Order: sequence, then structure tokens, then C-alpha cells
Amino acid sequence: MPPRLSVRRFFLCLVCCGGVLLLLGAYHHHSYFLGIANPSPQQPSSAENVPPPTWEEVTEVAYLPTEKELPITFDGPKNWYFSGGSEYPEKSSSPPKIFPYDDPSDRVSEQLMYIPDDYEGYDSPEKVILAYNGLGQWDKKPGTGAFHGCPVNRCSLTDDRNRAGDADAIIYKDHFTHPSVARPANQIWMLYFLECPYHTQSVKYADLFNWTATYRRDSTLVAPYERWTYYDQKIKQRPQMMNYAANKTKKVAWFVSNCGSRNGRLAYARELAKYISVDIYGTCGPLRCPRHDKACFDILDRDYKFYLAFENSNCKDYITEKLYVNGLGHNVLPIVMGARPEDYERSAPEGSYIHVDEFAGPAELAAYLHRLDKDDRLYNSYFKWKGTGEFINTFFWCRLCALMHAPLQHKHFEDVNEWWRGPGVCTPKSWRNMDT
Repeated sequence: MPPRLSVRRFFLCLVCCGGVLLLLGAYHHHSYFLGIANPSPQQPSSAENVPPPTWEEVTEVAYLPTEKELPITFDGPKNWYFSGGSEYPEKSSSPPKIFPYDDPSDRVSEQLMYIPDDYEGYDSPEKVILAYNGLGQWDKKPGTGAFHGCPVNRCSLTDDRNRAGDADAIIYKDHFTHPSVARPANQIWMLYFLECPYHTQSVKYADLFNWTATYRRDSTLVAPYERWTYYDQKIKQRPQMMNYAANKTKKVAWFVSNCGSRNGRLAYARELAKYISVDIYGTCGPLRCPRHDKACFDILDRDYKFYLAFENSNCKDYITEKLYVNGLGHNVLPIVMGARPEDYERSAPEGSYIHVDEFAGPAELAAYLHRLDKDDRLYNSYFKWKGTGEFINTFFWCRLCALMHAPLQHKHFEDVNEWWRGPGVCTPKSWRNMDT
């Protein structure tokens, strides 16, 4: 005969079962919050309606979205030179600021969006540009192909030196050889240098060149190694939902092959290594990783917090792929040496690097790096630039063609050598010590 179930026993069973159900419900509620988010009762649970977590939340829960999952902060139309850009320029009726004597900025965007008021497309005369040192080093062919897709495209290239007398412009890349012909009054001579003054020819002729094309901001056509451009000048930082310090166990890395640079970068790195771990890969250090091996740069994303983006020379505006590709191209914080601090401020994304001249010396810099290493929030503040813009193609030939069709202004350098390598352009010392 089964035992009788009293009212008291029934009530105790009911209370126990209810308690178990409450505990299970709380557990599942908490697990769901840790995994994704807990939608409010008024919101549907559809993924597209769940707002992304704040930085405070992602430091407390396990969910860390990848950069691809971050919301886009700029969804307006983009100029044609951006990836996916569709906004092309219209004719300019007001005097444009496209030359260095009009505007001290690099004017790259202005030149890319410039169409002269009297430009009539194929009804405009074609401008012939002679590449005096050949087109092979430009990886271009004679003809109009280099200008396809440009807003101003009535130009053509030639490497035929017999055209030196009637070309609209002659461009000399990396080396100047006088063509031994009289220059027509309206012909443009342009000097193009990619490297810094320490590694380029000293031009021994005066009153020859009208235009320049170098990495310098005061060049006629600025030809930077890379050019960062914001989608919206009002949005230069955005919240990041990725912890860039996560799982990184190593401090400073450097890939270098030139051990005899003028600015003493190797001595600085070795002094820095007395206070913080610095791994040097290449000819100048004990570690090896072939430059062509993609895995060499993957270790920056995976293992290291800092990268020495040290140039081989301290020269005005001289900022190369060492910052843009090796540093900012990976999830690592670059430490820079080379151009002046104000040059980096104008060229790099805001708050994306550390300049050695911000510190009295390697010991002081190392102390700050140790602080960043211990403070993930402070370290991650250097990555808020991501997603606010992109490194654009500066379309050198498009800009050159546009300027060729602009109203011609008869200007020239009395001494291009003085402009290029004169006092204050480069220094073998720190910029902090320029006056000492």
C-alpha cells in the first residue's frame, strides 16, 4: 500500500521543485548574457537589433567581436578615390588651392577633386608628358592608359626623348640628365625624388625646374609613401570592440637590415633594450625572418605590443612604409623616429603612434611602454583611429594631368638643390636637439 501524501509533504515538494526551477532559470539567463547579450523585453531577439557592447562590457564578458563586426560610422557618399567611392568632381569656377604657394597642406584631395573650368574632355588639347628616364621604372606604357578613369584624362605618356622639344612636360625620376635642348617657354620640367636628400642626386643646375614631386608636403605634387584620409574630418576616433593587447606576451619588435643609418637608430634601439625587451629581426639583430615571408608580420599581430618604425634618416616629412605598412598595417603600436613630430601629426591617423622625441631618452620611453603593457585600456586608446578612414591611392598621374590643364603659372625654383637639401631639412640628431 503506497504511503499517504500529507498536505505538509505536498507543500514541501512544491517549494523544492519551485526553487530548482528558479535556479535553472537564473543560470540560463546568466549564460545567455555572457554568450551574446540579454535583449530587453521590448526588443526582439533578432541579431541585427542587438546593439554592440561597449568597451566596458567587453572587458567584463567573454564576447569580443572582430573588427569586421564593428558598426560603420560613415555611410555617406565617398569621393571617387576611396574604396567604393562614387563622388566625382565638378568643374571648378573659383581659384583652386592646388599649388604649394596656395596652401601649405599636401593638397592631395584637392588635386584629386579638381577639374579646370575650361576643361572640355576630348575637346581639350592633349598634354604630352615625357618620362625622360624611361617608363619602365614607372611600370607604365606609352599612350593614354595611365590616365584612364581620371576626372581629367586628356594626357598621354611618352619615353621618346626626341619629344623633348615639343612635350608639354618633362619628368625626371630619381636622376637628372640635361636634355641639351632649349626649353620652350610653356614647357614644365618636374623633378621626382622618392628617397630622402641623403640618398638622392645633388642637382648642379639653377633655374631649371618648375615643379617637384616628392614625399615633401611643399612639393608641387606630393607623392607620399602612403596617404591616410578620413571619411569625415569630424570623426577621427571611434570606440573599438577588440582588445588589441589580448594574448600578447612580447614587448617590442623591429625588422631592420641597414645597420649604419645616419640618425643612430640602432644605438637608440640597443639602449632601449636595456630597459625593456626588444627583439631585432634581420641583419642588425640575432633573430631571422625572411622579409618576403608573411608569417614575419603575422607575429606582430599575434605576439608583440610595440614595433619600432624607425626611418634610416631624420628628414622633414620623410615617413615611409616602415610606419604605414609594417606598423599601422598591423595590430601593433608603432614607435616612430625619422620625420619631425609635427610631420607625423599631419600625416598619420590621430593617436596612432608614439614618437621618440616625446621622451627625454630610451629609459623614459621604456618606462612609458611598461605602463602601457600593464594597462590594456591605455594601450587600446592608441587604436581608436581604426575604421575612421583609409590609406588611399593618391593617383599621381591623374593629379599630374589635372595640373597640366590648370592655368599655367610661370614659376620656377631658383635653386632646387637649396630647397631639397638646405638647412633644417635633415638632421643627424634628434629633432629635440636641433637648436643645440
